[in-house]
Amino acid sequence: MDFVEDDELYEHFRIEVDKGQEPVRIDKYLSEHQPHSSRNRIQKAADAGFIHVNGRPVKSNYKVRAGDVVTLMLDRPHYDTTIEPEDIPLEVVYEDDDLMVINKPAGMVVHPGCGNFNGTLVNAIAWHLKDLESYDPNDPEVGLVHRIDKDTSGLLVVAKTPDAKTSLGKQFFNKTTHRSYNALVWGNFVEDEGRIEGNIGRDPKDRLRMEVFPPDSEVGKPAVTHYHVMERYGYTTLVECVLETGRTHQIRAHMKHIGHPLFCDERYGGTEILRGERTASYKAYIQNCFKLCPRQVLHAKTLGFLHPTTGQQLDFTSEWPEDMAALIDKWRKYIKH
Repeated sequence: MDFVEDDELYEHFRIEVDKGQEPVRIDKYLSEHQPHSSRNRIQKAADAGFIHVNGRPVKSNYKVRAGDVVTLMLDRPHYDTTIEPEDIPLEVVYEDDDLMVINKPAGMVVHPGCGNFNGTLVNAIAWHLKDLESYDPNDPEVGLVHRIDKDTSGLLVVAKTPDAKTSLGKQFFNKTTHRSYNALVWGNFVEDEGRIEGNIGRDPKDRLRMEVFPPDSEVGKPAVTHYHVMERYGYTTLVECVLETGRTHQIRAHMKHIGHPLFCDERYGGTEILRGERTASYKAYIQNCFKLCPRQVLHAKTLGFLHPTTGQQLDFTSEWPEDMAALIDKWRKYIKH
């Protein structure tokens, strides 16, 4: 692949190799110093002429040496990650001087990131609080205390002050908050309730997906999910999930692990017809279900915590969004008839 002309490149990352560094391949060196980039991705960047040492492009087998200046030069400017207020509607469930509780719609990204630099929940919060002089959306000491996935709906708490975020953060860390989710999953359960324990870490074959590892392994972070069957529809089940921990994709990964992927969860295999009949009419029914609620069927239903200033217990409940409510109604009618 031809190298890109230098005058078209923009610096995105720079590091000077330590004096005591032994010679090592640059792809291995960068994969250790950029944990969010895989070695394969770094090799492709080098092949495209984006990895430079001392101002010159190098191949991925180049061995870095003490004093080398390594830069990542891309063909687009480095994106400004400053959070700007955007006039986006918010469903505010509760608000006072210290915090606000929001019911997030499915499809909204929580925080700016790769490919989603605007239109996020954080941009909407910045607009909602734009007249509050003490609130800086770019200050990590205020703002969202926890997150949920883009296509998950439901409740989130926002801290308006550093003291509120510290207090709420401790409650989440110490697992004294109460959070429950409603999810529609594939398959029927033998038991009415259960406990899933398994470390959650990045899937080595797919970095956008999480994998469950044995609890006694040193891979991933410990995670525990409790579930309770709410309604059974034969081929699918509506369950309530209560989190002991709050890992990335925890419910989605844990349910997949025990053989019950979330309905319509494409990343975890839920868009396949995993249970049911082989008739054309049933297949058409499932496809209609997918169209009705085209996302993982997961909703952050309840949220409870102690108010950071008053110490009062606050508990919130949110209704299912329209797509999820319509889907559940469709399954109730299906099982009835």
